[in-house]
Formats: sequence, structure tokens, C-alpha cells
Amino acid sequence: MAIDRFEANGFDATTIDDIAAAADIAPRTFFAYFPTKEDVVLADYADRLERTTNELARRPPAEPPWLALSTSFATVAADYEAERVQLIRRFAIMAVNPSVQARSLQLQAGWESAVADVLSRRSGAGADDVTPRLMAATALACMRSSISHWILTGHQEPLPDLVKASFDRLAGGLAAVPFTPTAG
Repeated sequence: MAIDRFEANGFDATTIDDIAAAADIAPRTFFAYFPTKEDVVLADYADRLERTTNELARRPPAEPPWLALSTSFATVAADYEAERVQLIRRFAIMAVNPSVQARSLQLQAGWESAVADVLSRRSGAGADDVTPRLMAATALACMRSSISHWILTGHQEPLPDLVKASFDRLAGGLAAVPFTPTAG
């Protein structure tokens, strides 16, 4: 309902009062569910984070961390694939609203910490080891890049396949990946 209003009237022009009225709730009640208007667009972030960390925690303990991350993120990407239309609508709003982009990045910073914590517990890494945080940040970059590419290319390839390919490319080392210059 709020997404419909954002699309029809624009994100900035749609007020919390508008959203609350459409939902037949008081504006004060809105804030019991969403800390900010931006969080309406990003409403599933907490669920996605929980799904990601649960998937990662369930991976076999002896599995290498990068493979565990890759498999976990690809599993969550399958959820995104199943909700393609809603995802595209949300990303369209995010693309033209800096405040939604900023909130998304703020929430993703929390994801980075949560994923790094799971990796640290899996590996027994100490607080002074940067590896879990580096791997978490890189995994999130793989997911963001894959989703952006998936949307920009019109969903030609399944999102889980793009996610796995991004992880594989990083595992093989970016230094060895050639770029073909384009004419221009």
C-alpha cells in the first residue's frame, strides 16, 4: 500500500500521515512498526538478515567460510528471485531517493556486523582478526552487485546463479579477471 503511494505520488511527497490514513492507523502507530518512512521501503531487511545469518549458521562447521557464505547468500537470493516484482519496485524507489539509499546502506552496515559475528563464531576468530568482517563486507558487495546487475539486465539470468558467479569470481581472484575495453 505504501509502495503504491510512493510510486504514484513520489517518495518525498508521500507523508507518514498519508500512509497511516491508507492503513487506517494513527501516525503514532506507524512508528511502532517503522522507525522511519524509508524503512517502509526496506521493510523486509530484518527478515532477510535473519534468513541469511540462519542459513550461514546452519552450514556444516567444516565447510570453508567462503563457500558457506556463497551458499547462504545464494539461498537468500532465491527468495529475492521469487519476489522479483516487489524487489524491482523497491529498487526503483531506492534508485531515485537518496534518503532510502542511505538508510539501506545504514542497515547493511548492521548486516555486515551480524554476518561477521556468525563467521567469527564458526571459526573461533578473535576480536583482533579482520577476516570475518572483510568476508562479510565482501559477501554483501557480491549480493549488491549481483542484484544491481540482475535488475539492469532485465533478469536474464537467475539471481542465485549471479550470486554464485560473483562469489566464484572473487574466490578466483579479481586481479586475474580481464576487462575488455569498450569503444567510446
